[in-house]
Amino acid sequence: MLYLVATPIGNLNDITLRALTILREVDVIASEDTRKTGLLLKHFDISKPQVSFHEHNEERAGQYLEELLRQGKSVALVTNAGTPGISDPGYTLVRRAIHAHIDVTMIPGPTALVMALVLSGLPVHSFTFRGFPPRKSGPRRKFIEIDKASPHTLIFYESPYRLAAFLQDALVVLGDREAALANDLTKMFEEVQRGTIASLLESVSQSKLKGEFIVVIAGAGSA
Repeated sequence: MLYLVATPIGNLNDITLRALTILREVDVIASEDTRKTGLLLKHFDISKPQVSFHEHNEERAGQYLEELLRQGKSVALVTNAGTPGISDPGYTLVRRAIHAHIDVTMIPGPTALVMALVLSGLPVHSFTFRGFPPRKSGPRRKFIEIDKASPHTLIFYESPYRLAAFLQDALVVLGDREAALANDLTKMFEEVQRGTIASLLESVSQSKLKGEFIVVIAGAGSA
């Protein structure tokens, strides 16, 4: 059985009882970063062998994990924080298991994009998650342009090093829409800034940014 186990996005107390049970029971834990997962496991006094599984070794590690699953071993897949497969490795392993007729299930838990969406104050009845945009301005503007006419609330992940540049491109492509920035969710310095794209751009341009950001932008025609 392959278990997709969601882990806390910040506050360790957000882990579920079922997640802890599965992590204690499986034969192997496949981790995006074994050091970070090791800290989580140590905090909850869990000792299990880990296999490194990330975007740079998905093919090789995926083959190894598939073989373990075929042998009847149980594998828990975790990411650094949040839900496996959401802008993190996981999709390819799920596909492998499905094609090999291996049972797959999930232990649900925190997902940063959902928390940011709800806290943004923007419409939540329909949304489009776009993940990380391209690093360079030209491709990034084309990436944003795809959803220019979409009525759905848009959600992006962005690095603190490119956040201002992303907001600048979003302003050019989408116009000055309502938006929100979420950072350090569930942590001590959790912050959600709300305003227009222009006002948020001005704010981040004057700040020293740390941590991954979730950017939520109103869809076309949103009130």
